[in-house]
Amino acid sequence: MKRLQRLLFAHGLYKGKPNGLFDSAVRKAVWEFQVDRGVDDDGRGTYGPATRRALEG
Repeated sequence: MKRLQRLLFAHGLYKGKPNGLFDSAVRKAVWEFQVDRGVDDDGRGTYGPATRRALEG
């Protein structure tokens, strides 16, 4: 989870410190990333396979 937080931070979407928790701030950042990148295969705010591929790619 900390890796996810660092990746979202690198994209300017997560402002907090990596703490390993999938909290509302992380969910919101994931949702914003999905909207910005057109990731529709995972539920909004869900860190699923399609979102992971887009974020790590």
